[in-house]
Amino acid sequence: MSRFFIWFSLVALFVTAPFIGSASLHVSDLIDLDSLSARIFFELRLPRVFFAFFAGVILALSGLLFQTLFRNALMTPYTLGISSGAVLGAGLAIKLGLGTLAFGIGAVSLFGFMGAMLTIVALITLARYIKHEQSNSLLLLGIALSLFYTSCLMILFYLGDAMQNDMLLRFTMGSLSVIGWQNPLLVGLASFVLLIFIFIYRFELQLISISDESARLKGVDTQKLTLILLGVSSFSIGVLVSMSGPIGFVGLIVPHIVSKIYPSSVNKRIVKTALLGGFFLVFCDMLVRLIVTQSELPIGIITALIGGPFFIYLIINKGRV
Repeated sequence: MSRFFIWFSLVALFVTAPFIGSASLHVSDLIDLDSLSARIFFELRLPRVFFAFFAGVILALSGLLFQTLFRNALMTPYTLGISSGAVLGAGLAIKLGLGTLAFGIGAVSLFGFMGAMLTIVALITLARYIKHEQSNSLLLLGIALSLFYTSCLMILFYLGDAMQNDMLLRFTMGSLSVIGWQNPLLVGLASFVLLIFIFIYRFELQLISISDESARLKGVDTQKLTLILLGVSSFSIGVLVSMSGPIGFVGLIVPHIVSKIYPSSVNKRIVKTALLGGFFLVFCDMLVRLIVTQSELPIGIITALIGGPFFIYLIINKGRV
């Protein structure tokens, strides 16, 4: 009954979310499709809710994937520096003053995507030199890359003018504000691709979650599978971060919550993790719109406020095991 209540509440939250915001909307206002209320609902609120949902799916699934592949509860694209790489790439585009490059693709989005992909290539390359404690060492590598990217970003801040610094600062805090359906559809497609790949390899992931040796005995090419899934996940994260900026801790929080509610094998938690990730970020975005401030509070601040203490709890809890 408690599980049913949780999912019922989350669905109700998703349905209610488009009506939450500075401008009050009612269902009766949407009958006239040419009215201002209908335009706000269909061009701003509804795309934003779906954008938040698909973003949450990508972040939660990526967190589950990284934690399973490396058997480390603290592994996420955020802690491994992939999001930071995307931010640095976007920062370079902002500093260079680049606009739209080709086919309507903005330079900020393209450079952000390239930054994420280059980071995963760097991690995979450096991981070959790790001999012992691979998962913990890879986590430290990710932290080191994040610190390096942060230093480079500070240089960009120092060299940039006021307008560039404002754009860069807003990007680094994360935002789910969208106009129209282009970004939600692209992120939705990326989340669908990621979900399909993880679902296809769900039984192999279950074997890897036990040990690489168990997976190899069953005929799984663990190295090839890891590269494939990391590539797809990084592609999805790159697409997302290039549009929304970094949104941390979702991939850390959601997989652990699902594992507590459903203490089953990894292959049975994939869809549940995707759904809860989507609903969780929609909830966080609702909080952003409910808090009345001079300008909209960045979504990254809300997820960090929730995820920071959760991260500390996981570190302490892991040390006790």
